[in-house]
Amino acid sequence: MSEQQCPCGLGNYSSCCQPLHLGQQKVLSATQLMRSRYSAFALQEIDYIVKTTALQQQQYLDVPAIAEWSKSNQWLKLEIVQTQEKVDKNHALVEFKAHYHDGEKVQEHHEISYFVKFDETWYFLDPTVEQAFTMKQPCLCGSSKKFKQCCAQFL
Repeated sequence: MSEQQCPCGLGNYSSCCQPLHLGQQKVLSATQLMRSRYSAFALQEIDYIVKTTALQQQQYLDVPAIAEWSKSNQWLKLEIVQTQEKVDKNHALVEFKAHYHDGEKVQEHHEISYFVKFDETWYFLDPTVEQAFTMKQPCLCGSSKKFKQCCAQFL
């Protein structure tokens, strides 16, 4: 598998997303995290999907549903539409289109995703995770800020 084209489209898997999936390299940007998460979906690297989601959201992820969606689709290509690596000091935006075949027809998942950098590590802020947060409690990303002063505006 290590000589194959990386699903994210930026070269060989062994020198692109595989070192990130194996924890051998650190993600350096939100765009790189987005690409590596797409590759993780394409290759059913579900543990990577979980560990790159915001810390306080990980426990609420529907891991079996994520695994099923990952496995049941043929992932065709990732298209990065736009990026803003500095929405603010610790947040970034990546707009993308994930093209896949669901067994019946080609589909396109178009999303604007937000990411947070905490403790020198990038995480995906998952807007689909249902959890009750008050604006005054600590932020879900793990920072010492209140939720309303950190990630609330991005979810």
